[in-house]
Amino acid sequence: MTRSVSRTRRMLKPAGAGAAALMVLSACSSSSDAKGSGSSDASASPKLSGTVTVFAAASLKESFTTLGKEFENEHPGTRVSFNFGGSDTLAASITGGAPADVFAAASPKTMKIVTDQGDATGTPATFVRNQLEIATLPGNPDKVASLKDLTGSGLKVVLCDKSVPCGAAAQKALDAAGLKLTPVSYEQDVKAALNKVRLNEADAAVVYRTDVKAAGDKVEGVEFPESADAVNDYPITLLKDAPNAETAKAFIALVRSAQGRKVLSGAGFLKP
Repeated sequence: MTRSVSRTRRMLKPAGAGAAALMVLSACSSSSDAKGSGSSDASASPKLSGTVTVFAAASLKESFTTLGKEFENEHPGTRVSFNFGGSDTLAASITGGAPADVFAAASPKTMKIVTDQGDATGTPATFVRNQLEIATLPGNPDKVASLKDLTGSGLKVVLCDKSVPCGAAAQKALDAAGLKLTPVSYEQDVKAALNKVRLNEADAAVVYRTDVKAAGDKVEGVEFPESADAVNDYPITLLKDAPNAETAKAFIALVRSAQGRKVLSGAGFLKP
């Protein structure tokens, strides 16, 4: 072996060792970066858990119950608890301090009760709209064909109270038609009004078409043109002191998603 070749080999050995060391350091750095990246992703998308308490208008009962079950299936460890009722009553409960995460009202007017008290987070978003319909006994034995027919003598007609959205909308439709109607009773929410017909305690009731659809063959629906003058917007909001805000936001996102719209449209609600 010549002297020059020996000297060249001695120079290559340290260089090879240095390259190997660099490769090890690079691998360690890459591994560390990967761990850090994974940790960041996990913190950005925390696992949802706990109970979400939703105060919602009575007319949302069927569709929101369905969405609640879908939400629980998609997020194991969560539970959606509902309080359905007249929007004005729910709003009063919220402003009175009742613990809740989400409020879905049947009109902007009742939502305003909550926002005016500073109990909502951000601006409520309209997610659906709803239109009135006349619910009659199955087969429509009294041959009700219009809003005017409800003013006939001998008919027992039920309306929602004027303080709740379905009652305010009914009054708006009557005003648009130039009609006056004295019901046998005013009910505190739309389900109570519909039940009067279902139980054969009334001949007809002015309710939402979504409630007529939900009742199936227990009632028969009659459309009337004046209902177009009294369509209600439904707003939804996260409440300021929501006990489970992150999970509540996810439920609101589901309601407003394409998946949520499909369920709500299937129940008869109109797009916002």
